[in-house]
Amino acid sequence: MKKPFVSKEKIEEISKTIPTPFHIYDEKGIKENVRNLLKAFSWNKGYREYFAVKATPNPFILKLLQKEGCGVDCSSLTELMMSDACDLSGTDIMFSSNVTPAEDFKLAKKLGAIINLDDITHIDFLEKTAGIPETICCRFNPGGLFKIENAIMDTPGEAKYGFTKEQLIEGYTILKNKGVKRFGLHAFLASNTIANQYYPALARLLFEVAVEIKEKTGICIDFINLSGGVGIPYKPDENKTDIFAIGEGVHKAFDDVLVPAGLGNVSIFTELGRFILGPYGHLITKVIHHKHTHKEYIGCDACAANLMRPAMYGAYHHITVLGKENAPCDHKYDVTGGLCENNDKFAIDRMLPEIEIGDYLAIHDSGAHGFSMGYNYNGKLRSAEVLLKEDGSFEKIRRAETPADYFASFDFTGLFK
Repeated sequence: MKKPFVSKEKIEEISKTIPTPFHIYDEKGIKENVRNLLKAFSWNKGYREYFAVKATPNPFILKLLQKEGCGVDCSSLTELMMSDACDLSGTDIMFSSNVTPAEDFKLAKKLGAIINLDDITHIDFLEKTAGIPETICCRFNPGGLFKIENAIMDTPGEAKYGFTKEQLIEGYTILKNKGVKRFGLHAFLASNTIANQYYPALARLLFEVAVEIKEKTGICIDFINLSGGVGIPYKPDENKTDIFAIGEGVHKAFDDVLVPAGLGNVSIFTELGRFILGPYGHLITKVIHHKHTHKEYIGCDACAANLMRPAMYGAYHHITVLGKENAPCDHKYDVTGGLCENNDKFAIDRMLPEIEIGDYLAIHDSGAHGFSMGYNYNGKLRSAEVLLKEDGSFEKIRRAETPADYFASFDFTGLFK
């Protein structure tokens, strides 16, 4: 059974100054998780984790991870700007984008970020808009199906991202002729995969491509970015990914493929957002209504605007009724928000302890792709974010939006104050 990292008493304390709903993050859990990740890949002397900013775009989180030795993976102009404001620059930043505007490339180049090209036509576009840097990366898409043993993990052939292998060979040759001196290779082939075999299989594929690139172009790849995709167990009965087993699996593929080819100095990069932050965030919401009709509905002060994965994907997020962790789950509820959409439900037919108005619910695993996917439909406002410190204290790391924020982009000067 999933256990919350925060108690009812602590939430009651926090809510005296920071009203619900809010996202809360566990500093201690985050640090321990990052340190285990770094240990799992310590066999590779050039290893670096580039945290995916899109997962949890908060400067306090980025600074916390920076202190643990992480870089950042950015995909937009504003993510680059946030990283720059956090004193991240140069090789601290991977810039992996697609359908990229010129201004994004210009800022990435100015900051000295490692630019990861998504398309062979972006070589000319980058050269014309910002210039070709001496270090560059290219994103590979093998097409077809991506399988582990007999299991289909995803369908890269349907994805909009990356170069074909033929384009990759041609692209590296063009870039070499344009003065590039250091090359990287990147691929993202499956999302939220809890199978320990995913990263090793992806690594072996990319390692084999790196060897082929060397044989056909003479280019030695300097770093290989395994991207994200390592998942977390959202459901209580799912197995947790073993990052040490994953690290050893990648190590074996490295020794099997790259070392014999004279590429034993390749650095391994990752860009894990969900794995690092996901389990260490809860959406805290207060029960404000209980509706008895054809079903039993629990109405919360949070809604899909605060956590849209259940509404968007039908995704499962575990729910704990704080203070009732040991009570029997003998009541069936739909747990809903207040949007004018019937899919605004955090849970459907979920067995939970008896819930009363005023109870606090902790919706688990919202630490990544939770707050960041928020939106303002129905005029709903994004919530605050809170960091639960290692010493038990807490800090508001983002204030909640106000109606003034919602109206700020309108030209009704002076009307909304």
